[in-house]
Amino acid sequence: MAHVSFSPPYVPPGQIVQQLRDRGYAVLQPRDTADWLGCELADLKALSSDWADLPPDEFLKDGGRYRRRRHSCFIVDGMAVSQTPHRAHWQPVEYNALHGGMERWFAPMRDATVAVPVWGRLMRSVATLAQAALATRPVRWFIEAHQFRIDTAGGIGRPTPEGAHRDGVDLVAVFLVGREGVKGGETRIFEAAGPNGQRFTLSEPWSVMLLDDARMIHETTPIQPEGEGGWRDTLVLTCRRGGFQAEQN
Repeated sequence: MAHVSFSPPYVPPGQIVQQLRDRGYAVLQPRDTADWLGCELADLKALSSDWADLPPDEFLKDGGRYRRRRHSCFIVDGMAVSQTPHRAHWQPVEYNALHGGMERWFAPMRDATVAVPVWGRLMRSVATLAQAALATRPVRWFIEAHQFRIDTAGGIGRPTPEGAHRDGVDLVAVFLVGREGVKGGETRIFEAAGPNGQRFTLSEPWSVMLLDDARMIHETTPIQPEGEGGWRDTLVLTCRRGGFQAEQN
């Protein structure tokens, strides 16, 4: 049976804010991602090699070994970007029924990754977008950065083992860093309080999906090997006002 995929509903970078306000999501093709960030596409592609040696995710409760990741946290205050001391990733069960309610300590991102100029542009651009589209007054933005590699060494890889979900933040940015030798991995987004939805497959490196997390539920379908097997790499940035999600003691 042939595998069918749907093209992403790309919009020009000048329409991101209005698209987020009107529909709760926006998707950019790679060239427009670079224009939005104010960098060269080659600068983004130069980051891609950092995904080759991500450590295994030791917290998968489904027993899988298909996910590798790193995680670090940042605060954007105006144009200033600062990295926080390393901290656990925590979500309430309300937003992650599979892994919520537990502290997950992942390896931090490499210093060399966050030191390149394009990384600061990523942080500031996501925060500026959240401010323009979602906030009514200037605030500090708390960003969690996740580097993911999902592979098919075990036959199948699950980008979202928790299923369709929200993240409990304000803005979610999912950058496709690359994919090789896989089929599947379809992105599905739905209105949290309405009937509308979209399905499409991100296949171009450094295309990006942007979501108003309060309004949209999202998931990515499992990937399967095409031939000898392969992988799907993403960078996920979650942007939240008021502080990082953390267990209240």
